[in-house]
Amino acid sequence: MDYAFTPQALKQLEKLPRDIQVRIAKKLDFYCMQKSPLDFAEHLTDRSLGSYRFRIGDFRVVFDIEQEKIVVLVVGHRREIYK
Repeated sequence: MDYAFTPQALKQLEKLPRDIQVRIAKKLDFYCMQKSPLDFAEHLTDRSLGSYRFRIGDFRVVFDIEQEKIVVLVVGHRREIYK
């Protein structure tokens, strides 16, 4: 499985410190290499942001699955992402 960022998510990622950007990219690579990346994801009850999320330390990556691809919709700190 592969992943891609929406333009909004890419802007959010670029605003984060460089070490956090690298950490998120490495973790997304790890999840995509797994047989079933959704085993590591939480299903969101409020789908206004997206269908699933990955927890990467204090940061959250909200995403949907489209045609066998993870489409990252939102990236941010856990206290700010759901506002």
